[in-house]
Amino acid sequence: MLVILLAMLVSFLVEKIPTELTGMGAFSLLLVIGFLEPEQALGVFSNPGPVAVGAMFILSAALDKCGAIDSMAGALDGLPKLRLPAVLCVMTVLVGFISAFINNTPVVIVFLPVVLSLARRLKISASKLLIPLSYAAIFGGSCTLVGTSTNIIVSSVAEEHGYAPFGMFELAAVGIPLMVFGTAYLCLFGHRLLPDREAASAALTEGHGREYILEAYIRDRSPMDGKMLAETSLGKLEMLRVIEILRRGVRLRGAPNEMRLQAGDRLLIAVAPPAVANAQNVKGLDLRDTLGDGLEQISLSRGVVVEAVVAPDSRLAGQALGDMNFRQSYRMAPLAVYRQGCNYRSDFERIPLAPGDTLLLLGTAEAIEANNARGDLLFLNKPPVIMAARRKKIPLIGAVIAGVIVTAATGLLPVAAAAIVGSVVLLLTQCLTTKEAYGAIHWPILFLIFAMLGVGAAMESTGTSKWMAEKVVHTIDAVTPEAWKPLALLATIYLITTALTEVLSNNSAAILISSLAIGIAESAGLDPRPFLVAIAMAASASFATPIGYQTNTYVYGIGGYRFTDFLKVGVPLNILAFIVSMIVIPLIWKF
Repeated sequence: MLVILLAMLVSFLVEKIPTELTGMGAFSLLLVIGFLEPEQALGVFSNPGPVAVGAMFILSAALDKCGAIDSMAGALDGLPKLRLPAVLCVMTVLVGFISAFINNTPVVIVFLPVVLSLARRLKISASKLLIPLSYAAIFGGSCTLVGTSTNIIVSSVAEEHGYAPFGMFELAAVGIPLMVFGTAYLCLFGHRLLPDREAASAALTEGHGREYILEAYIRDRSPMDGKMLAETSLGKLEMLRVIEILRRGVRLRGAPNEMRLQAGDRLLIAVAPPAVANAQNVKGLDLRDTLGDGLEQISLSRGVVVEAVVAPDSRLAGQALGDMNFRQSYRMAPLAVYRQGCNYRSDFERIPLAPGDTLLLLGTAEAIEANNARGDLLFLNKPPVIMAARRKKIPLIGAVIAGVIVTAATGLLPVAAAAIVGSVVLLLTQCLTTKEAYGAIHWPILFLIFAMLGVGAAMESTGTSKWMAEKVVHTIDAVTPEAWKPLALLATIYLITTALTEVLSNNSAAILISSLAIGIAESAGLDPRPFLVAIAMAASASFATPIGYQTNTYVYGIGGYRFTDFLKVGVPLNILAFIVSMIVIPLIWKF
């Protein structure tokens, strides 16, 4: 069992295989070799936790589709000119409050264009706001049972072992202090550690800043043939400059502006996104080498150049543009790919896309609107259009979600049952179509949760959890005074969960450690409740890396961040979350 666990961890870290496929592969292996009985394996799929998570995805999608989150985000966009700490404070409180009641991923998605617009209007670097945006969603999600899928899963594991599930607002006792101290840290100190770096959308909206590198060539009988670059319409375009001229495969020496162009010359062009469409209209200049065969279809209508980010759960992730028939499927032509400071100008269609990659795309307005609804790409400069009929549904959707929360909080129905009823009501009242509901569910997350629940069950059936729990308890006994043993065990569980969360998915870490924590508590004669609360907090409080939490991954590429940026601002916040948890949890939940 330990060998299988180690192999899973390596696969998660290497990321050659999707995490959910790694989990299901381990689940299948455990079933085949007999570590899991068929009854145990099938029993995993009756766990209410993943069902509740799936239903909450639907409820969150309804709130998103009707424009309710967008309306709340508008309050942030209307802020007067304030200093950065004040902006951070308002944004963190607003985003945290919303994220406490719905899934935090759609919250971050909706707020991203708003925050980018706010940064431009207030003349603040977007990199000063995007990491705090993600952190604010994490703060809010830690305050309630439904704020994040991790809380629901830990609660369901507790229930499976015969312990009471979390109350709707039980975690607020530690979540709210974390949000208060975390907000204070960001406003007073953390913003000084954030980089002052251009965001991915700056060039598109301002017309300057980052440039994309494109290739073009001079056609036969082109009006530019034989002329100096400055004499051509290409040389007179704003936000565009020719940086290299290649003739018969050889780079010409000297300044491009001093060269006389010839038919067949290949030009390397640095261009800001707004100028791409203008370059396409220059007579005698052919961008077909970059745009491919899809140029003909797209150029029949007025082209619109947009920047889009690959979503964390996008179907594009892991695939190369050239292998997926992108132009025909999405009716858009890719012009360039930007990834963590690297501008891919050649062979970018052979590079497998990753979540957070920024694509420069050319397409019609109709194609952009159609792809905006698919969810694979987030168009940073193209806000979603919410129909008036959808906006009229906001009060009903709000009432349904409030009913789900109140029903679950008062114990009238378990959270999974309440969320299912709420989802059905939204579908029957046409607040959401069935297609939208199915599309809103993040199936990879659900399959990963089911798989890890199966792995957890196998750890118990093989005695692995008990063996590991006894080893941990014996180690703490040997080095810790008796009076401090409960707190030492609590700190150990928290730190293990934090470490795993930063390199794995938070749900995987929470499920694996929950079963172990219950075994540790029972072996030490302690109440498992404080340990489960610590796991829920540690699995949510992922600040130090861009891969530990989905919203961190989302802002990673858009903000132009580096991995070390998260370490600089996130590690102190991880330490702060640990201190808050170690003080508050023993006071509220007795050992």
